[in-house]
Amino acid sequence: MQQFDAIWVNANIATMTDNGAAYGAINNGALAVKDGVIAYIGNQAGLPAFDASSTLLYDAGEQWLLPGFIDCHTHLVYAGNRANEFEMRLNGASYQDIAAAGGGIKSTVAATRAASHQQLLALAEARLNALLAQGVTTVEIKSGYGLDLVSEQKILQVAADLNKQHAISIQKTFLGAHALPVEFADNADGYIDAVCKMLPVLKQLQLIDAVDVFCEGIGFSIAQCRKVFQHASALSLPVKAHAEQLSNLGGSALVAEFSGLSADHIEFLDEAGVAAMAQAGTVAVLLPGAFYFLRETQQPPIALLRQYKVPMAIATDLNPGTSPLCSLPLMLNMACTLFRLTPEEAILGVTRHAAAALGLADRGTLAVGQRADFACYAISQPAELCYQFGVNPLKQLIINGKEINHHL
Repeated sequence: MQQFDAIWVNANIATMTDNGAAYGAINNGALAVKDGVIAYIGNQAGLPAFDASSTLLYDAGEQWLLPGFIDCHTHLVYAGNRANEFEMRLNGASYQDIAAAGGGIKSTVAATRAASHQQLLALAEARLNALLAQGVTTVEIKSGYGLDLVSEQKILQVAADLNKQHAISIQKTFLGAHALPVEFADNADGYIDAVCKMLPVLKQLQLIDAVDVFCEGIGFSIAQCRKVFQHASALSLPVKAHAEQLSNLGGSALVAEFSGLSADHIEFLDEAGVAAMAQAGTVAVLLPGAFYFLRETQQPPIALLRQYKVPMAIATDLNPGTSPLCSLPLMLNMACTLFRLTPEEAILGVTRHAAAALGLADRGTLAVGQRADFACYAISQPAELCYQFGVNPLKQLIINGKEINHHL
């Protein structure tokens, strides 16, 4: 007799593996969990004998089990908001007007620097709870609203504390090279040197899982980003970049050169950049929320990404300035409606490919040996998760093998 902690029967399962079926589907399936990992998944008829008296048994009622969703690109720890700028823009103010009024990223940096650890923790926890209620089980949190060592450390420490305290699993990304702080106005090279000095300190404190840069005309140059990547690589830290969002600087190819995890945004990515990403195994992270919120018109090169078989992930890019959107289901819908992804591509983008974008091999699919992070949805087919949002079909959420109260 097999020993299991819990078993789900009478389930349709979207494993998101390459088993030959759409969504890696198993109909009339069963899933068994032991010690926080999946111990059996397959046809219900093949479920091994088990001790019914000591095993939790759930009847899924022919509903669908899917891997826990992964939001692989967020700026979730910040204080303040930019609703006033949103209103100013819609009343005709220019970017320069807003900047002159102290707006833009500087206002978020000022508010985040001024906020206490506890204030940031409370704000971030509320956002995480909203994601949890949607079936999200892993979230990447970037720093980048501190822009000095003390404040960047504070943001990353909040992320680390959330990883300990919250049901959702957190990945911490250092985005010191996000913008120029006022202290380094007109001295981008000097600030990049400061960022490179922050890296070993934050690594020593175990506050960094990956290193990100904003490689853009209004951000940092290829040479400056390369310097950050070289320092990160010397510390054995994986890299990624905000790249090709507003222009084609070659940031995605730079990430690929360092065998980086992902290039994110990539609306202006060209074929050479796509080919470099394919060669390096770098994931393309699409951020339809920012595309929508900024009313962009240049779409990511979806056809080229398909042609070169570059995995596409989808994320919220949750941030106060360009994507104040805390809904991964909305991103699934936008990925399909704005970028014309298929529902299967979109769901792969918040499961298997999102895990790859974070360098996590133990989640994102439902297979034996994987972390038991999964959700049960009252849906008739997986495409429903992309087709409709605003009505939450989540019925049960399991993280690390344990049932989580997601009705927060």
